[in-house]
Amino acid sequence: MKAKDYVWPLIGIAAAVFSGWLLYKEVRTLSLDDLIDSILAIRPHQWALSALGAVIAYAALACYDQIALRHLGRRLPWRFVALTSFTTYALSHNIGASVLSGAVVRYRAYTSRGLTGGEVGLLVALCSMTFAIGAAVLIAILLLTEPEVITRFFEDAPLGLARGAGFLIVVLIALYVWGSVKRLRPVHRWGVTIQYPRPEIVGWQLIVAPIEIIGAAMIIYFVLPEAGNPGYFVVLGIFVASFCVALLSHAPGGLGVLELLFLTGLKEMNEADVLAALLVFRLMYLLIPFAISIVVVLAFERMQFTAVRGRMSPAERGE
Repeated sequence: MKAKDYVWPLIGIAAAVFSGWLLYKEVRTLSLDDLIDSILAIRPHQWALSALGAVIAYAALACYDQIALRHLGRRLPWRFVALTSFTTYALSHNIGASVLSGAVVRYRAYTSRGLTGGEVGLLVALCSMTFAIGAAVLIAILLLTEPEVITRFFEDAPLGLARGAGFLIVVLIALYVWGSVKRLRPVHRWGVTIQYPRPEIVGWQLIVAPIEIIGAAMIIYFVLPEAGNPGYFVVLGIFVASFCVALLSHAPGGLGVLELLFLTGLKEMNEADVLAALLVFRLMYLLIPFAISIVVVLAFERMQFTAVRGRMSPAERGE
């Protein structure tokens, strides 16, 4: 491995350590008993609604891959795509910016179904673009309808500036849609052709991507208590901000980053209740999918090994 291959993992670890230190300063007076009491106070129907949010989020993530495959003109079985997408995101959300995470899983899976390395690279890029569009759509809506959310992180931020930023994002999204409708010419760089998505692809991006983020935020919102709860749209705004910062930090699973920003954004709520909700989020969105994804990867590699071995002669198998 080259030196640059260690850069992002080291940045992620540094971000996690720094965020953990800041988080410790925030919760050092919090007792473990308070946290346990907050978790036990979560009712069964809250657990069920939280789990529903996780299902919605991962179903939408599977659509990310389907959208990209449509853009490439490729059709694969829905079950295969859904499993590949689930495994990809379950690993990358937990591992962070690791060379062993999502891109490798997609490459192994999709090349086994006939896609080239270049096509897989474009698929990964388009999936990232889809998430960015979804985040942009929700940020624009929140800044225009709930600009007060920004004051939870920056107390003196002018609301007019927040609305202006929201309007600017709307303009950028409109330009993206316009470029699709006008069918701008493909860009050729480094032997790869980047073609502007068709209007139907852009339409699906604008629908599916926000649903994924909305579902993920539901996991946290439904297990928060009513006392001091500012409402779903505020929680959604805090989630979008914290999730984007966590991704940019490259901290594995956004460790420490999510907790710090949520505690900052929900100061009116009991710290133990907020941390309990984030623990549920990590369980539903990160840990359970991570455990399942490991089983899926092992099963896939076993199938690949069996298929390769079946094509070998007895002599090649050492029989």
